[in-house]
Amino acid sequence: MDVLFSAFQAVAMLLFIGVIGAWMITRKMVKENFFSLLSPLALEIALPALIFTNIINNFNPYLKTHWWKLPFWWGFFTVIAFTVTLIGIIFAKKENKREFGISLFYQNGIFFPLAILAGMFGRNSEYIVDLFLFMIFYASFFFSTSFLFFSKKGKIEWKKIFHPVFIVTVLAVILKLTGFNAYIPSFIISAIEMVGAMSIPLLMIILGGNILTDFRKIGKLYVGEIVKFLIFKNLIVPFVILGLIILIRPSYNIALILMIESAVPPVTAIPLVTDRNGGNRTIVNQFLLSSFLFSLISIPLMMYLFNRLT
Repeated sequence: MDVLFSAFQAVAMLLFIGVIGAWMITRKMVKENFFSLLSPLALEIALPALIFTNIINNFNPYLKTHWWKLPFWWGFFTVIAFTVTLIGIIFAKKENKREFGISLFYQNGIFFPLAILAGMFGRNSEYIVDLFLFMIFYASFFFSTSFLFFSKKGKIEWKKIFHPVFIVTVLAVILKLTGFNAYIPSFIISAIEMVGAMSIPLLMIILGGNILTDFRKIGKLYVGEIVKFLIFKNLIVPFVILGLIILIRPSYNIALILMIESAVPPVTAIPLVTDRNGGNRTIVNQFLLSSFLFSLISIPLMMYLFNRLT
């Protein structure tokens, strides 16, 4: 029951921070486009800072000798997620297949898992470093492939492939492997750590503000599509991964990350990507919001089953 409560508490905390962002809009403390302007600060500065300091402070490559396998497990997870996505798209209405697919395939791979792991094991847990190494290619992968759900004519932007998250993760690992991290002044690490500490609350405030802004223009409510999406995203994907974990029996840290990654809602950048590519932002926002809310139930449930069955 401790696992169930910790997972629920972590998800509830994230959603509550998102409510603060929505409250700021309702109180007219900021303009509606304010949160869009803040996104680069969260994704390209605060998040890389968080990853850098966690690896520098908590990663020990001599004790964790199999760290290099983690990105390969991410590749395994991505193949499974894509397979389920191809099946899920079959059940979506023709006009919604692109939005259904992109929302189902790309998970909120860092912020939700980070909050859950920190809630369960503390902010300096070795599992958080494992998470960052597991997700080393994710940001680059998302920003360089997500347009393919809407058009095969899109152009890959190399600056998106060399995303700050990827660059900082590689840099931090190299510094730890070579021992050069010892020459970084402690005040610099502390300063970067302070910047990184605002990444999760900042992004969730941005998300809450953006969702409320879009909700005011909600238009048609896609109830049937939402139900199908929740079944696939919040239930089928984690049950498939749980079954594979029981079958394959990977080490606990890998199994834990696979389980959490499978259970989290879509990545928060999907509405922006959808809008830029001419998709239906309204239904994507409804997928996102409903999955976030349902995750209050589904994530604790899946973590409880994982704890009992593995």
